[in-house]
Amino acid sequence: MITQALAVSAAVAIAEHRAGRSRTLIERNVIALRTSNAIAFLTGFVEPVIFLLAFGYGVGALVGTVAYEGATVPYTAFVAPALLAASSMNGAIFDSTFNVYFKMHLMRLYQAMMSTSLGPLDVALGEIGWAMIRGATYAVGFLCVVTALGISSTWWSLLLIPSAMLIAFAFASVGMSLTSFMKSFQQLNWIQFVLMPLFLFSGTFFPITAYPEWLQGVVMATPLWQAIALCRGLFLGLVDLSLLWHVLYFAVMASVGLIATTRRLNALFLR
Repeated sequence: MITQALAVSAAVAIAEHRAGRSRTLIERNVIALRTSNAIAFLTGFVEPVIFLLAFGYGVGALVGTVAYEGATVPYTAFVAPALLAASSMNGAIFDSTFNVYFKMHLMRLYQAMMSTSLGPLDVALGEIGWAMIRGATYAVGFLCVVTALGISSTWWSLLLIPSAMLIAFAFASVGMSLTSFMKSFQQLNWIQFVLMPLFLFSGTFFPITAYPEWLQGVVMATPLWQAIALCRGLFLGLVDLSLLWHVLYFAVMASVGLIATTRRLNALFLR
């Protein structure tokens, strides 16, 4: 028992020490936000609000209501959570691709970090942790907007904040691992090439039941559809055990991405 208690205490101490080291990267991103990245950060919040006003009220005035999961919901309420999910994805991908590429290949920031007590896992956790903070910030701001507009009507919507953080964690971990393979800025356009059809065809603006059945299965396997389904269920109060499958999906996605990112950083900088 004593040995087990000592092992647990050692594990907790290591985890706390690692969290402290990863926090330095988050602090650096906060400083950069105050100096040069504020506009880029702000656009991630403004963009879904503009889409909400344009599509939710513009197209919504023509569509009226939408049938979703056996319920009839206003089109504005149908679109709003999808835009929040897409915003969390876009913010995480932007941070973990363009920003990470710039730090990795132009500033050579990670090389300098690796010469200190920081390790690959610390760097990965720090950058991904910042993406989670960004996702949470967007969720809080967006919830304030939809509440002020009278769109949100259930307390389940508060769970969109941790959901946005989980979505951001998953996308950031995968995005950072993919960026580690990029050799030029032009290759980053491949990621944008994938994000655009995801945004348009993952049920953001209309139910995927409009697709043939075989295509619905393909769309349901994509991460953005999983994010939208999770956020939409919470936002509309359609809460059941099926939402746990979406959570599990992103937990697995985040774990795989974090492991891949750590191994890639280790291979690149600790050879």
